[in-house]
Amino acid sequence: MVDYHASNNQSSTSGVQTYMEQENDWDRDLLLDPAWEKQQRKTFTAWCNSHLRKAGTQIENIEEDFRDGLKLMLLLEVISGERLTKPERGKMRVHKINNVNKALGFIASKGVKLVSIGAEEIVDGNAKMTLGMIWTIILRFAIQDISVEETSAKEGLLLWCQRKTAPYKNVNVQNFHISWKDGLAFNALIHRHRPDLIDYDSLRKDDPVTNLNNAFEVAEKHLDIPKMLDADDIVNTARPDEKAIMTYVSSFYHAFSGAQKAETAANRICKVLAVNQENEQMMEDYEKLASDLLEWINRTIPWLENRTPEKTVKDLQAKQEDFRDYRCVHKPPKVQEKCQLEISFNTLQTKLRLSNRPAFMPSEGRMVSDINGAWHTLEGAEKGYEEWILSEIRRLERLEHLAEKFHQKAAIHESWTDGKEAMLTQKDYETSTLAEVKALLKKHEAFESDLAAHQDRVEQIAAIAQELNQLDYYDAPSVNARCQKICEQWDILGALTQKRKESLERTEKQLESIDELYLEYAKRAAPFNNWMEGAMEDLQDMFIVHNIVEIQDLITAHEQFKSTLSEANMEREAIQSIQAQVQKIAQSNGIKLSGANPYTTITPESIDSKWERAMAMVPQRDNALQEELNKQKSNDTLRATFATQANAVGAYIKDKMEEIGRISIEMNGTLEDQLTNLKDYQTTIMSFMPEINKLEGYHQLIQEALIFDNQYTKYTMEHLRVGWEQLLTTIARTINEVENQILTRDAKGISQEQLYEYRASFNHFDKDHTGSLMAEEFKACLISLGYDVENNKQGDAEFARIMGIVDPNASGAVTFQAFIDFMSTETTDTDTADQVIASFKILAGDKNYITAEELRRELPPDQAEYCIARMAPYTGPDAAPGALDYMSFSTALYGESDL
Repeated sequence: MVDYHASNNQSSTSGVQTYMEQENDWDRDLLLDPAWEKQQRKTFTAWCNSHLRKAGTQIENIEEDFRDGLKLMLLLEVISGERLTKPERGKMRVHKINNVNKALGFIASKGVKLVSIGAEEIVDGNAKMTLGMIWTIILRFAIQDISVEETSAKEGLLLWCQRKTAPYKNVNVQNFHISWKDGLAFNALIHRHRPDLIDYDSLRKDDPVTNLNNAFEVAEKHLDIPKMLDADDIVNTARPDEKAIMTYVSSFYHAFSGAQKAETAANRICKVLAVNQENEQMMEDYEKLASDLLEWINRTIPWLENRTPEKTVKDLQAKQEDFRDYRCVHKPPKVQEKCQLEISFNTLQTKLRLSNRPAFMPSEGRMVSDINGAWHTLEGAEKGYEEWILSEIRRLERLEHLAEKFHQKAAIHESWTDGKEAMLTQKDYETSTLAEVKALLKKHEAFESDLAAHQDRVEQIAAIAQELNQLDYYDAPSVNARCQKICEQWDILGALTQKRKESLERTEKQLESIDELYLEYAKRAAPFNNWMEGAMEDLQDMFIVHNIVEIQDLITAHEQFKSTLSEANMEREAIQSIQAQVQKIAQSNGIKLSGANPYTTITPESIDSKWERAMAMVPQRDNALQEELNKQKSNDTLRATFATQANAVGAYIKDKMEEIGRISIEMNGTLEDQLTNLKDYQTTIMSFMPEINKLEGYHQLIQEALIFDNQYTKYTMEHLRVGWEQLLTTIARTINEVENQILTRDAKGISQEQLYEYRASFNHFDKDHTGSLMAEEFKACLISLGYDVENNKQGDAEFARIMGIVDPNASGAVTFQAFIDFMSTETTDTDTADQVIASFKILAGDKNYITAEELRRELPPDQAEYCIARMAPYTGPDAAPGALDYMSFSTALYGESDL
């Protein structure tokens, strides 16, 4: 049976006292109802015997057996656990009255006001007064101390019944009379706590007698609750006696009070396990996200570090397109994942601190700092790869230009040298006349002049070949072979020229006729012809420029060249006049010319032909230069367009970064208002994204136009991308900080005023607005909040202890989140390992171990299996089969610091 000793409390609340006074105001009219009197007599008698049997006695007639006061005093001693004064053993009326008065005095000493109940009436066997006195005792020792959710006595007992029977069909407990007539409520109470004793679904509402007898018998047999009511009396009474029902139901309450404690303990364990399960899931999610992000970074970096050169600009532009696709498509989601990873990590650490759990330490290589380090390496590789691509494009363009120029000059030179070696090796002078020899000699002198003029072209060819080798041109072997062949042939020509000159000079003394006009023609025609070839070569020369100034320099040089054409034409006409003079002299003197000019192979026709071709190239060169000028003007417009947008975006990012800095320091209103304002501010910032995309479009046009400099702006696309990413990350981190403060406030019960006070104190000492306090600033802040950390031995020790909490890494700076966590820990309480161990001990019935069956009975299925899977076998001397060690499991939930 229930131990009522704990009910012996001298003090009681005013609400309970009032209720006792109302109940003690006995309704004597109702006692005249025979049916109710019968129910009360039977119920009260059974209740008294349930306690008297502990003392080895009982009563048969409630008004007769208490008349001498002896069993009444014994009853009070049993239910209170206290000793009353020694009773008087005499048989006289005065002895009985004295004994009853002692019992009534003891009841009154417990704060119970007895109304109209005197010792004489009890001694005289007054049934009404005797039943009223017993009801007063029941109220005080069995019902008064019942408390459920701040309600007590009758209201508390009724609320307890309603809560326990709420899930059951056909049960609606509203009072302590007719709500119990069909017996289902009694069976529901038993089934709720001991479902193995009652088959509730087999009960029928239309069979109340069976229902009542079933409940009474089960309670008496299995719960040690004596049968205090009669099923027929209840069913046949229109309104069963309320006091009888309350007395009987209170026995159920006390019988199941132990189960209530177990339920409370189970709820505490469920709460702790739910927090642990949620944290473990967050840890798994963090590990997976970190692993995936690191795998992507480690897979991407080698691709960005690949510097395999390409042979053509087209191949390299394909790489540039792949890089642009990476920058615009593949990287942005990873930036978002990185930001989400930091937010998840901070939220998880905050939840762990709030639930008094050890801080989360990711597996090796997956710390946020590791992710940031890998990300920094990725961005370095990205920047290097972009610079390499642009440099390679410049190099390959330069190579293609030089290669084309080399082959053009080589072709012109090879065309000129064709047949020269055979000409220099012939010995025609041996059979020639003096005039012919002199002519050959003069012709040779003209050839030497021509050879010297071509010396510059050969040096240009060699210089271009050397530059192609230095720039690692992919077809350098063929260029080198062709250049080597030209140089070797040039050396041979030089040697043959010298040898032929010496031969002609040896025979010059023997040959004396020479046509001065032919000689003069040859001497003037050769350099003019060479000038025309050089001019045509320059007019066909490829050019590459990067800005308007360079193209304007080329146009100026071309205009200067055109200004010399009139003088060149005069020279051409003068040369042609020499040939005309030869023809005139020959005709006038009847001289028959033997053939072409013996001193040169340059004919007047070839001069005119080359002149016409050179004149046709001039407008073509004009058009090419004008097209390039238009292109550079277009490029300059692109530069200005990009610069205008870049300057606007750069100023916007700078302004927003400064605003976020001020907002994080000067945030006002509730944390929810701050969070709403920050998210609205984030939405405002994200609305600027089209401007970023517009700038990316301009940047793409600039890259496609191969523009490598911009004098109109100090910003580059890379700087603006980094600034934009920093802006988005900063606002996300600020939002996460406020969310963590809300978590801290809700979990720790910190008021809004306290948070304002902490924020004001922190901001006051954060003079440089960095969002963190150095050690001396933090000490001043603590002193302002009333902490004794002055510069003395005791204060220094206390300050060192606090710094170990808020700055475990000894960085020398304290963030606002660490400050809030410390203040919340100082001012609130949390679950501890000892509390969880005590809860498990209740579920285990005070044993040092618990079984899987007990866990499954007391906890929800998923959390019961969670415990069973993680609890080690118990190995103590009192271990039973299947015993589990709940103590080690509980301390492990909070880390080794609680051991």
